[in-house]
Amino acid sequence: MDMLGGDEIAAADLTDWRKLAQGLHARYRVGDFTSGARFLVAVGEAGDAVGHHPRVSMGAGYVDLKLVSDDAVYRDGEGTEHVVEWVTPQDVELARRITDIAADHAVAADPAAVSHIELGLDTARSATIAPVWAALLTGSAESQGRGSPSDEIRDATARVPNLWFGEAGEGETTRQRLHIEVYVAPEVAEQRIADAIAAGGTVVDDSNAPELTVIADQDGNTGVVCVDTSAVKSA
Repeated sequence: MDMLGGDEIAAADLTDWRKLAQGLHARYRVGDFTSGARFLVAVGEAGDAVGHHPRVSMGAGYVDLKLVSDDAVYRDGEGTEHVVEWVTPQDVELARRITDIAADHAVAADPAAVSHIELGLDTARSATIAPVWAALLTGSAESQGRGSPSDEIRDATARVPNLWFGEAGEGETTRQRLHIEVYVAPEVAEQRIADAIAAGGTVVDDSNAPELTVIADQDGNTGVVCVDTSAVKSA
């Protein structure tokens, strides 16, 4: 099934959901555990009907859902097809159905509250070092390149954050090669950055803002606030 581009996701107008990294994310507020469980039963039944289900995390007062397909088709510049993890039409359709289920259960969405963490490691030798990180993070060599045409490390059960490899010149030395990327909903990115600055952080690179804003702490360690603006519906 073909992956969807950001403009196609934006056109779907999924009010409860936000595109973060590879998938669609939603948070629903629930009054108690039992009401959350009832909501999830209905979501599960909807997923059973189409043979596709969200990833679920549940805690006190909330249910978090992520929709992503592990058989999306990506075509590179040469027309070669790659099977990747990404949003496809089946995710959009199930997202719409879950929104309807939430309304039926009087469960409110809190789209601004979604977030997603990934790790980035700059290197000139991703193919060489990736097996070490696959073993360290997941204990499985199969996690290297899983759902990605690159050497990215992705755990099949999502126990740990994805680790992707950025470009660094051979022999290049930098103070920090490993950094955290925080994906947030577009409407909260500005406040998230402001809060980090108020806490003592500094913006060290906003040349690719609002998609990427690099923040440094007082010791010079950096993290990146990430926003997928391609999937935002134009006003």
